[in-house]
Amino acid sequence: MHDDRSLVEARLKRVLDERVRPAVYPESVPLEVAVWHAPGEPVPVAEGLAAEPEPIEVGARWGAPWGTSWFRVSGTVPEAWAGRTVEAILDLGFDENMPGFQCEGLVYRPDGTPVKGLNPRNQWVRVAAPAEGGEQVRLHIEAASNPVILDYHPFLPTQLGDKETAGSDPQYTLTRMDLAVFDETVWQLVIDLEVLGELMAELPVESARRWEILRAVDRALDAIDLQDVGGTAARARSCLTDVLATPAAPSAHRISAVGHAHIDSAWLWPLRETVRKVARTTSNMTALLDDEPEFVFAMSQAQQWAWVRDHRPEVWARVKKAVADGRFVPAGGMWVESDTNMPGSEAMARQFVHGKRFFLDEFGIENDEAWLPDTFGFAAGLPQIIKAAGSKYLLTQKISWSQTNTFPHHTFQWEGIDGTRIFTHFPPVDTYNCSMKGSEIAHAARNFKDKGVARHSLAPTGWGDGGGGTTREMVAKAARLRDLEGSATVTWETPREFFEKAAAEYPEPPVWVGELYLELHRATLTSQAKTKQGNRRSEHLLREAELWAATAAVRTGFPYPYEDLDRIWKTVLLHQFHDILPGSSIAWVHREARRTYERVAEELTAIVEAAQRALAGEGDTPLVFNAAPHARAGIPAGGARTPAEQDRPARSDRSGGGYVLDNGLLRVEIDARGLVVSAYDIEVDRETVAPGRAANLLQLHPDFPNMWDAWDVDAFYRNTVTDLTDADEVVPDGDGVRIVRSFGSSRVTQLLSLAPGERRLTLDTEVDWHETEKFLKLAFPLDVHAERYASETQFGHFHRPTHTNTSWEAAKFEACNHRFVHLAEPGWGVAVVNDSTYGHDVTRTVRTDGDGGTTTTVRVSLLRAPRFPDPETDQGVHRFRHALVPGAGIEDAVREGWRINLPERRLTGGGAVAPLVTCDQDAVVVTAVKLADDGSGDVVVRFHEAFGGRARATLTAGFEVADVAVTDLLERPLADAPAPRAEGGRIALRLRPFELMTLRLRRA
Repeated sequence: MHDDRSLVEARLKRVLDERVRPAVYPESVPLEVAVWHAPGEPVPVAEGLAAEPEPIEVGARWGAPWGTSWFRVSGTVPEAWAGRTVEAILDLGFDENMPGFQCEGLVYRPDGTPVKGLNPRNQWVRVAAPAEGGEQVRLHIEAASNPVILDYHPFLPTQLGDKETAGSDPQYTLTRMDLAVFDETVWQLVIDLEVLGELMAELPVESARRWEILRAVDRALDAIDLQDVGGTAARARSCLTDVLATPAAPSAHRISAVGHAHIDSAWLWPLRETVRKVARTTSNMTALLDDEPEFVFAMSQAQQWAWVRDHRPEVWARVKKAVADGRFVPAGGMWVESDTNMPGSEAMARQFVHGKRFFLDEFGIENDEAWLPDTFGFAAGLPQIIKAAGSKYLLTQKISWSQTNTFPHHTFQWEGIDGTRIFTHFPPVDTYNCSMKGSEIAHAARNFKDKGVARHSLAPTGWGDGGGGTTREMVAKAARLRDLEGSATVTWETPREFFEKAAAEYPEPPVWVGELYLELHRATLTSQAKTKQGNRRSEHLLREAELWAATAAVRTGFPYPYEDLDRIWKTVLLHQFHDILPGSSIAWVHREARRTYERVAEELTAIVEAAQRALAGEGDTPLVFNAAPHARAGIPAGGARTPAEQDRPARSDRSGGGYVLDNGLLRVEIDARGLVVSAYDIEVDRETVAPGRAANLLQLHPDFPNMWDAWDVDAFYRNTVTDLTDADEVVPDGDGVRIVRSFGSSRVTQLLSLAPGERRLTLDTEVDWHETEKFLKLAFPLDVHAERYASETQFGHFHRPTHTNTSWEAAKFEACNHRFVHLAEPGWGVAVVNDSTYGHDVTRTVRTDGDGGTTTTVRVSLLRAPRFPDPETDQGVHRFRHALVPGAGIEDAVREGWRINLPERRLTGGGAVAPLVTCDQDAVVVTAVKLADDGSGDVVVRFHEAFGGRARATLTAGFEVADVAVTDLLERPLADAPAPRAEGGRIALRLRPFELMTLRLRRA
């Protein structure tokens, strides 16, 4: 037989594009359209429906950036259409190639009942089936004219990312507003031909199955009368029946399709717009569930569910019914799909506490899985948090974005720092917006790395970010792929059903130990410094508020602010979303975030001060409150006492210029350039700074990544560096030294000081930053031979190599730490601690002159200046605090990290305040002391082993204890956990390395 394959395939494409798809709507009449433009922010639905619109024609421009327009469409079904299916086609000016990134709409009936969302791939609204001739049609559309930020030429700086700078020019052209006849037979033919054409393109040319499909398609095309597609569509479909009915091979890959609409809680739109995106999508999905009995939809992020409940009760009623039917499924069990690198220990725990509790309270449903398809890498402390929350699975997609190394598994056990293992799946479809294309399904089957021992994978299916979720076309394609020769099989299933099947078939999957590092988006550890500082400050203020309020409640009857703390926690957790905390959202988002963090700080500070005042009582005794988990200067952890007097450090002139700071433990030389050329540990006779090098060195790099400006820093940034060694001033300031530098359009002011009685050099840095596309680092070249270093993560620390033996190590050229990084030789080490930065790099070189020793350089990432999506990123004044701690063991790094983030609070009172709970072992770090969330008055204490070894400790309660229970993060007793020994409020503990534990203490 002659090879006419290319001819038939080209014929299929043209006939589909030019004849069959247009015939889905063979007849149409225009609707009358009127519009009212809301004058400011979105208005309530009732107000939008009641507004008096003015006529507008198709072809007219509409929609100022971030505006809301209420369209009213009305018309009459022609008498000739009686008995047929009629739909409204409502095209606001969509670009089908950008679902989720442009204008959107939500359709209402005149009585305010929501119908469904309007999106680029979902422009239809069913009017009647069957229709009655003469039937009147009236619909209202709440249309959001969100501007296109990420356009065909992406990453160009734009002022559209903030309503204050976006202007008022109309963004969109009203394209089509029609009533139309919907020919379902033609629509079904479109799906048949698309499924077979896409499958055919993925099969080997030499396979018999490909040619069987080709011949069937050829016959179907012959059967179509191009001048009467509707009249011949059924005949054409009959030609395809046999090839669509041939079952899949028994060995075919099995895909669990989960209806999905990944919606960033803020990104290229503000938080308020996400509220509406979620309403549109949930309206779409509840409507689709009504039409498609096999379809299942899963939605994560309890915050988004709460938005629907609180802002769109009419949509919420439909959602609740679909949940009760088991087909609209809460997923993930977190408040938002947060970043997992930067949130602190307690914040990461509370993501699960508040997320899971919401689904339990609203629906009685508990999730087994963490659902984080888009998060930018995963910290090594996460597995035990997932387990401690009562979950056992993790799903993500993002690691497939890594630029350098291909992850070796799709299904595996992920082992965290304490040894906890979590069954983890990376969907091999390599997208969390699967649309059921044949290329996607075939890629999932080919790509799956666990073939031969497993055969199940998951496909999150639907348009995200306001694209409207799953479409009826996707559902129709999945129906044909349920059991089709040449394809993986597709079945709609819930996440739980998928994970139970996948775990059952793969009881001994491979193990990956340590962080799941994304080899991309590394700059999100630094971008938008004030957002990151607001997060860090909020986390520690929440710790203080809970600690002092609980202590005061038990001791004095102080009213514990349950509702305020719950609300504030949810606000902080929301802002840990993986495009807010990472700094990759538009200017509007970060402008609002800064204001929100200011309000949070004011509220929490007021709670702290009120509780401390209640504890201090009346009197004029000077008191220092210590909220850190370790004693300092004689003040117990979680208590208050009069501080002991300490000698101030000495400052003297340095030979050759500069100054020397000395406190008897550490002698620091600052040269005339304001650089630290010596940090000498007097006690052990050891220099910290590498020979011939200088610490406190600010370094400036050009920073113009190949793409994803706010997200990425590419390795070539290191090729060019400017050392900022020129100083405007190096002068005494109190007990320290003040250094002022100018560069470009920016200015840096630093204060270097020694703490009394501590081996700690504190660096307070103020940067008035006005650079563009630059990266500012603060370098500490250390005379330490270390092949690995520790950086703090949730409930412990994680080691990374300092070398680049393999591509995996080389790819980690920018990494995350929380409060400290620590590197050491046996018996002596150095810590660099911080109060608000996360990004850093650590490199090592061997000195070729002098002693031939090793220089290990720690560099803290301070500021960037990308121009997309916020062209004014980080412009202005920033303040950072860091400390260099020579002679530090890991225990010192842990202690100093807490100290720098929890400054002392001073007031006067009647006398010392004893801690509510104490622990006699510094390795056991208490991360939370609070009252139980259920209002019982029980005291909840959460702690972990922080040094990486085994620990025995005694936790002592400063009140009478009636009962002790080990609980999960949700403060529920664990049935399989032995009760710790407790005698007279003294509780004996034994902890494994990095083990996390929560105790609930019932007060007598």
